[in-house]
Amino acid sequence: MARRTLPVTAAAFAMSAALLLSACGGGDDTSSDDIKGADTGSGRPSASASASASPAADRPDVSLPKDLELVFDFETPSDADNAAALADAANYIRALNHGITEQDPSDPAYQYYSAGDAARYANTQIKEYVKGGWTLTGKDRYYRAETSAAGESKSVKLVRVAFCEDQTKVYGKEVKSGKVLSTEAGPENYLKFSIVMASAKSSPVWRAQQITVKEKATECEE
Repeated sequence: MARRTLPVTAAAFAMSAALLLSACGGGDDTSSDDIKGADTGSGRPSASASASASPAADRPDVSLPKDLELVFDFETPSDADNAAALADAANYIRALNHGITEQDPSDPAYQYYSAGDAARYANTQIKEYVKGGWTLTGKDRYYRAETSAAGESKSVKLVRVAFCEDQTKVYGKEVKSGKVLSTEAGPENYLKFSIVMASAKSSPVWRAQQITVKEKATECEE
């Protein structure tokens, strides 16, 4: 059951990152140059950059039912910012799936790990599953991660994260009946994600801001 895609061109994606930086006030000295969702006024404590280790007490629950496994076959980048951005990109994906399994379009988990277009994408995905009466089951695999700096202002850093998803072993499941909606493997099971992650320089948390999802991503087939 492939997620719906957002058809945005590479040029538009790059422009979105540039607009995020300009929203930060460029190089001026104003105090309003933080990206929405990357603010530091919440008093959140620091946390590990590891995707599997987010011990901060006020990070939201992103646990999933036992019948849904998310696998992140990611190599940890040597750059600390890239590693932290990749870890929280994984948390954003966990949060999106948490919202689906909880059947809650207002789930606080994805709202913590995203803002802007990325938050709207998660909300739309969750609503589609709730409307259809579906949840997810099986193994969902993410791999071939790439990271690169996407820009920096006085107080905010951006990192572009890209990775593949293999949905061949994850299926929709009817919430009421528990019936698994099996589908045959095919090109539509491979997706390519590109996400702009943003973090205020004084905060350990990276949040998804912009997202594109390419369907039938043949470059992701193995």
